[in-house]
Amino acid sequence: MNNQSPKGNRIAKVLSRSGVASRRDAEKIVLEGRVKVNGEILTSPAFKVSESDIILVDDNPIAKPEDDRLWCFHKPVGAITTARDDKNRKTIYDYFPSSLPRMMPIGRLDINSEGLLLLTNSGELKRKLELPSSQLGRIYRVRVKGQPKESDLDLLRSGISVEKDFFKPMKVSIDRQQGANAWMTIEIKEGKNREIRRALSEIGMQVNRLIRVEYGPFKLGNIKKGEIIEINKKSMRRSLKSVNINVARENIRQSTEQKQFSAVSRKTSNKR
Repeated sequence: MNNQSPKGNRIAKVLSRSGVASRRDAEKIVLEGRVKVNGEILTSPAFKVSESDIILVDDNPIAKPEDDRLWCFHKPVGAITTARDDKNRKTIYDYFPSSLPRMMPIGRLDINSEGLLLLTNSGELKRKLELPSSQLGRIYRVRVKGQPKESDLDLLRSGISVEKDFFKPMKVSIDRQQGANAWMTIEIKEGKNREIRRALSEIGMQVNRLIRVEYGPFKLGNIKKGEIIEINKKSMRRSLKSVNINVARENIRQSTEQKQFSAVSRKTSNKR
């Protein structure tokens, strides 16, 4: 199909903004031949479309692009950062009211970790906030068993290799000793799979609690465990601008107040 609009947007971006999937997954959907534009099957995720084009996914029309929205969720220990789990374990979506739209987590927290998890309905915003090139700091409060030595932590500060991964230099400070445990604050910029746990394990330290308290300009603050809060339009735009991430004004939800939703545990059968 070659009849594309030269001034339009790439189909993968349009599908992402419409809440169909993240941009990466949208590209896969196109390559699988599941997308039609004006009745013709599309084969390239780079194809550009305009507002006048009729777009179908699996023969169903896509929704109009949603306004970009962003939420802060206080993930508790035991919840999995996924929509479904084959072992029927509780997921983050079990905590969300059914009135909320489809949301995608920005980054991940493993089942034993807790704290701030950002979510958005925008695949484009998710991509920008996850990109290593964005250099967004993720700050964690970490409790480890034993008494850490500055000489050991210097290995983390200079960068450390664990198996096939290299973890870039981390900012590490010892906050206090609490009995048999010590509390530390650690900042990383990439957020690779179980990065902090694996790096500390490499230097002989066992993590027994890990709480993310900041992600870029966004903070956990006073959000209670299991609660999710929507960031209002002005705060969202101002915070993103402070880290050089721009979101078009017309794409930002025109809400003026922060919305807070209580933690409502829902049965698996009620998931979206």
